[in-house]
This record gives sequence, C-alpha cells and structure tokens, in this order.
Amino acid sequence: MATQSDTGAVASELRVVIGRLVRRLRAEYTLSLSHVAVLAHLDRDGDRTTSALAAAERVRPQSMAETIADLLSDGLVARRPDPDDRRQMLIGLTEQGHERLLADRARREGWLARAITEQLDAREREILAQAVPLLHRIADL
Repeated sequence: MATQSDTGAVASELRVVIGRLVRRLRAEYTLSLSHVAVLAHLDRDGDRTTSALAAAERVRPQSMAETIADLLSDGLVARRPDPDDRRQMLIGLTEQGHERLLADRARREGWLARAITEQLDAREREILAQAVPLLHRIADL
C-alpha cells in the first residue's frame, strides 16, 4: 500500500510526465491550439454561437471572434442563421473543417501509436493499456 508521501510523489511525477506528453502531442498539431479546440467543440457539440464557444473555451468573446474569423477565412467553419433565433448566427464545421480536424487527430494519434510500439515492449504496452481506465477515472472527477 502506498503511503501519503508515495502518493504525493506519484502525483507530482504524473503531473510532470502528462504535461510533457501533452506538449509533445501539441507539437504534432497542424493548426493552432485555439483553432483545434474550436473545431473539436463544433465536432463534438454541433453548431454553436460565438459567445457559446467563448464560454466553453473560457476566453473573451472578442478573442473567439478573431479565432472564428481565421477559421472562416480558411474555409474550416461557416456561419448560418440560428433557426430558433434569427438574430443569432451559428458557427458550424464545414466538410473541409471536419476533414482537417480528423487529419490532425490522426497525425497526433499516429505519433503516439508509433511511440508506444517503438518504445515499449509487449508487457509495457499491456501495463499502459491497463492504466488508461484509471486515468479516465481520475480525469472524470
């Protein structure tokens, strides 16, 4: 059984290594982190207003409007009137935006899969697979 100090050491090391892994995965992005975040929200949650996206990302509406403008000019999102409130405009993924998001995800997952295959032996890969549900439980708190 791990002592409190062992648990603290594990927590500290886990925080450091997860941070490094996240930064390494971010290096595989072909889009900026803010652009990927917006595309992912739209993919997961469907069309949203700029203010709803800003709230979801915890940024100012003006900052989100700039991000949306970039994505619009790249053809990755489109605007359309809200059918329930014609005063509002909804932002939604275009086919090109969806494809770009999928390609970006595939690039990151491909890097991670290669790293796991090349750096870990079969026993280590099994241990890692067993750790994934535990990490989900912690992340879902």
